[in-house]
Amino acid sequence: MSLPNKKGQALVEFVMILPIFIFMIFACIDIGKVLYMQNKLESRMDDIITSYQNGLTEETIKQDLDLNHQDITLSIEKEKVYQKFEVSKKIDMITPGINLFLSNPFEVKIERVIYDE
Repeated sequence: MSLPNKKGQALVEFVMILPIFIFMIFACIDIGKVLYMQNKLESRMDDIITSYQNGLTEETIKQDLDLNHQDITLSIEKEKVYQKFEVSKKIDMITPGINLFLSNPFEVKIERVIYDE
């Protein structure tokens, strides 16, 4: 009576787990890209609001902060006493099949509303 081949069993188990492991690594990279972009846009939003409160126009802010070159969209909506700022950027996902959970490209959007006296 011969013993079963343990190396063959380990290889089969590894081949079964490998696609799941690769998917998880790529998904972590994509989630990291989204979180990094949210942080970057939050920082940009602070600069945009400061520039707007100093009297710059929307077009001047886009030129000064080089938003068009970075594919970042800015919109400023003026209501009665409020200003709504919206900054967004689209990110391409690298994980195959992630479009079942997130859209590809995924749009990161930051909004703020400030009271304008």
